[in-house]
Amino acid sequence: MQYNNKGLSADMQIQLYRRMLKPRMIEEKMLILLRQGKISKWFSGIGQEAISVGVASALENGEYILPMHRNLGVFTTRGVPLDRLFAQWQGKANGFTQGRDRSFHFGTQDHKIIGMISHLGPQLGVADGIALANVLKKEKKVTAVFTGEGGTSEGDFHEALNIAAVWNLPVLFCVENNGYGLSTPTKEQFKCENLADKGIGYGMESYTIDGNNVLEVFTMVDAICKRIRLKPAPVLLVFNTFRMRGHEEASGTKYVPQELMDQWAAKDPLENYLEFLHEESLLTEEQEVQIKKEIIHEIDKNLQIAFDEAPVASNVDKELAEVYCPFDYEETTPNSEKENIRLVDAISNGLRQSMENHDNLVIMGQDVADYGGVFKITEGFVEAFGKERIRNTPICESAVVSTGMGLSINGMKAVVEMQFADFVSTGFNPIVNYLAKSYYRWAEKADVVIRMPCGGGVGAGPFHSQTNEAWFTKTPGLKVVYPAFPYDAKGLLATAINDPNPVLFFEHKGLYRSVYQDVPKDYYTVPFGKANLLREGNAITVVSYGAGVHWALETLKEHDEIAADLIDLRTLAPLDMESIYTSVKKTSKLIILQEDSLFGGIGSDISALVMENCFEYLDAPVKRVASLETPIPFAKNLEDAYLPKKRFEKELLDLLDY
Repeated sequence: MQYNNKGLSADMQIQLYRRMLKPRMIEEKMLILLRQGKISKWFSGIGQEAISVGVASALENGEYILPMHRNLGVFTTRGVPLDRLFAQWQGKANGFTQGRDRSFHFGTQDHKIIGMISHLGPQLGVADGIALANVLKKEKKVTAVFTGEGGTSEGDFHEALNIAAVWNLPVLFCVENNGYGLSTPTKEQFKCENLADKGIGYGMESYTIDGNNVLEVFTMVDAICKRIRLKPAPVLLVFNTFRMRGHEEASGTKYVPQELMDQWAAKDPLENYLEFLHEESLLTEEQEVQIKKEIIHEIDKNLQIAFDEAPVASNVDKELAEVYCPFDYEETTPNSEKENIRLVDAISNGLRQSMENHDNLVIMGQDVADYGGVFKITEGFVEAFGKERIRNTPICESAVVSTGMGLSINGMKAVVEMQFADFVSTGFNPIVNYLAKSYYRWAEKADVVIRMPCGGGVGAGPFHSQTNEAWFTKTPGLKVVYPAFPYDAKGLLATAINDPNPVLFFEHKGLYRSVYQDVPKDYYTVPFGKANLLREGNAITVVSYGAGVHWALETLKEHDEIAADLIDLRTLAPLDMESIYTSVKKTSKLIILQEDSLFGGIGSDISALVMENCFEYLDAPVKRVASLETPIPFAKNLEDAYLPKKRFEKELLDLLDY
């Protein structure tokens, strides 16, 4: 192995050795503890230390790094306390996830490290968002994100590279090409001869680096960082290395030919570099022994701290309380001046006023800039706020959602517009697995609002008409808002943007230009978790949201004799069950109307909760009315039959007669 130490001080060269040695010695200790049953799992990075240490050493402490599960050297180079690392791996409360997640699935803002999730891909888009925030704040910083050669096959990889290239973001995409994705060799992972070639198609610089040569890693990354801090642009770095142990210890390495193991063992990054330091008379054997003694003492001392800590105890109230980031809702009341506007106008006004209130708010989505979005909600926003904050995105919902998370991590707010709610399926993973779980796992907020134009009745067919709120009400950590009126839409949107938690904000397309209301001209908020009682009566309780509220109003208007409580839920998570319970205890009958198909919808949960908590008050079974159990059709007659609007009247009258 050829080392070039030109321009590097002796202290820096020794520091790189010390920084590689520490994760190697920690790993060797962890493998012993794994065999003793004192930790449950281990993903070894032995043989890959030069990459983690070289990259982390080249970045400044204030620059974010997004590592993977073989990048222990990133954590140790950044000075993450070992007692907390050991507690993390033992599932103790002093770990970064308080026992809620394992290994390296955590982050720490104190050290500017953002951990991975098992789905790998989303963190690449998160790096884009972090880098975008740096660019918008005029901070000359680089963001480094890691993945493996197997991860380059994921769609998120390609989406994230494309966004970074189009937006000239200073991101280092670090690919550790270690030969195998678990047991699948690289020849079965990709066809291109050189992984670095994947960057060419996205118009970015790409380099292949000897990942076992710490001096090459450090000097190349250091030079690139200095350049792209001044002139932001993404760079793809492929580090050729090898995984000397199994994907995780239980999987072993029997699938690897022994000659390949021997070949790479001879390229050990630590042993070769140590030999080089000896040859250059930069490190004596006595100094080497002393460094090892110091690291052993540090490991043993901090391991004992972790061992002495009691096993984590479950506190149900605490667990439930820490699913969401605390949000102190501030009531902002409007003045008396109002204007009669449509739902679409109310949303646009609310969005515009929130942009004025939060100078760190960024709107992203397809065609949201000059075109104003397909529903023209952001029309004129570029002139008011500029293209830096109103950003057209490529068609890549997953990476855009992840970018929103990155903006949040780096101190900004994001509103992501799904062109149609149906398209959220291609961004589903980061929403339900990253945004929803980040605060619970390691107390990191996800200050992202995802706008969801949804709903039928407009002849748009199966892929532009779904009302898919139930995909998200099932996921703890998400908030789901679904207004039916302009006043609520404007105020709830302001609250959603203020809230540091991820919010799915549903906007019914069929109501955009058909529903008018007197709405205050100035900024105001409406609280989450409080339903609106639109009509009062003692004969029956009607619960709905979105377009269903208007269908119920039309039906009740045609039947003035029906004394009904009509409850507009407004938000589905949090859900105002107390208002429903209060009404049911008064009326003794409940009918729930939803546009979503019946099975698995929010109406099923409301029905179950009422049966569990108000059974003795009921004079009839709870009734649910919903769309057919089919995809939503295109032709008007088929769509009319699919939607529950016409069936609601019959079911309502039948329940009253029960």
